[in-house]
Amino acid sequence: MLVTSPPASPPRPFLKWAGGKGRLIEQYLPYLPSRLNTYYEPFLGGGAIFFHLFPKIKSAVLTDLNPELVNVYRCVRDQVEAVLECLKEHQQHHCKEYFYQVREKPSADPVERAARLIYLNKTCYNGLYRENSKGKFNVPMGRYKNPKIYNPDLLRSVCAALQIAEIEVIPFEAIADLPKDSQDFVYFDPPYFPISATSNFTAYNRYAFGAEDQIRLQQTFANLARRGIPVMLSNSDCPFIRGLYQEFPTHTIQAARNINSNAKRRGKITELLITSYPSPEANLREVEIS
Repeated sequence: MLVTSPPASPPRPFLKWAGGKGRLIEQYLPYLPSRLNTYYEPFLGGGAIFFHLFPKIKSAVLTDLNPELVNVYRCVRDQVEAVLECLKEHQQHHCKEYFYQVREKPSADPVERAARLIYLNKTCYNGLYRENSKGKFNVPMGRYKNPKIYNPDLLRSVCAALQIAEIEVIPFEAIADLPKDSQDFVYFDPPYFPISATSNFTAYNRYAFGAEDQIRLQQTFANLARRGIPVMLSNSDCPFIRGLYQEFPTHTIQAARNINSNAKRRGKITELLITSYPSPEANLREVEIS
């Protein structure tokens, strides 16, 4: 890994991602640990919680089932300057015709694949990552006047933060098999359980996440909790999820629904934040709020 100049800005998510937690962190603060050794995030996405906790973390294990997403993080960590060179070219050539040419021609080279995903993410409709059943990216171009495709300060700061992270393609259950102790922290942000027939956002890629997967996730959560590992999970506020986690502290979060074809159906909703430890208001857990 070679960074030609030091990062000029703090790390933050460099991908737009459905369900990203950047706007919810203020509400999460009372439930986040003040210090920790290793941070585990099995549904990586945009990584907002990792980047927020980064100054307090000694090491991290960031995983996802999406190999393209994992490749992006690895390339930004290990070859950020090469990724930036590709993004500079994308910035120079960006137009409608170029967008669809890039979308239709994935590269076999890891760095080019990483830059391609970042480029499409910054220029596609709503920043939505979606694949068809064959794993092909199929989101149309968005209407952005001047998308910031080439952002060296941001990617270099992300590169610096990712130096403490292992980044792997593994299923969420595998986290339970890794060595952990009470000074570590696991955060699950799975595809949310749909609260209506029109809100099934579990299939952004070829790996669907249904009710049986939610049940397996609850079992993994409970397993870690029994071992004394601090665990936090976010999900939709619905009877199914409340029933699955009824034995654990459950907190209501005010969120916004930003992805809906009908603009009138966008707006405030509630989500759940579930922890394996008591609410800080119970004075049973020491928490420092940033």
